[in-house]
Formats: sequence, C-alpha cells, structure tokens
Amino acid sequence: MPDQAAATVPLEEVVARPRERTERETKRQPPYHVVLWNDEDHSYEYVILMLLGLFGYPPEKGFIMAKEVDTQGRVIVLTTTMEDAELKRDQIHAFGKDDLVAECKGSMRATIEAAE
Repeated sequence: MPDQAAATVPLEEVVARPRERTERETKRQPPYHVVLWNDEDHSYEYVILMLLGLFGYPPEKGFIMAKEVDTQGRVIVLTTTMEDAELKRDQIHAFGKDDLVAECKGSMRATIEAAE
C-alpha cells in the first residue's frame, strides 16, 4: 500500500490556491448584431411572420421590432456570435418576398455589425 501521508495535500492548501490560467481556456467570442433595415416593400405582417419563423419571437415582440424598423430605419433583431449572426442574416435574405405587397421583389436587407 502506498504511503498516503506523502500523497495527501491539506485541503486548506488546495482551496486557498488561486486558480491558474492556462492557454487552453476558452475565450469568449465577440458579439455581433443582426440588423434589419427598413424599406417600403414589406408589410408589418411580413416582418412579424419572418421574426416568428426565423427567431421564434412572439407576435407582440415582432410588432415592436416592425414598428422600430419602420420608424427608426433599422432594428437589431439578435446579438450573438459572428457565425450565428451570419446564418441569421442569410436566413433573412432567403426568406422571400412579401406576398401582401404587389411591388415587393424580394427579401428584406439585413447586415451584421460588431456589438460595442
């Protein structure tokens, strides 16, 4: 049987030691905003349905965001990692045209930008 006294470290020493940082620690990825831009080719209903379908937002939140994009010219619809932001931007671009607006020719415009 090995000598347990030699292998045992007092609990106080273990608890009192500061945590050592290693190079392998995971660094947080910087956040990015997904920004939806206003246009005159899409209805509130379209924006609400798109936000429900792509982000799972309830209709009330979708209406608030639709109103903000209409009155302010843009709205941040999500803040996430760059990879997820690019995916959501691409999904907005692929959502299709608004069938309620005859002049509508395609999807809304969205961009990503670094969150401050």
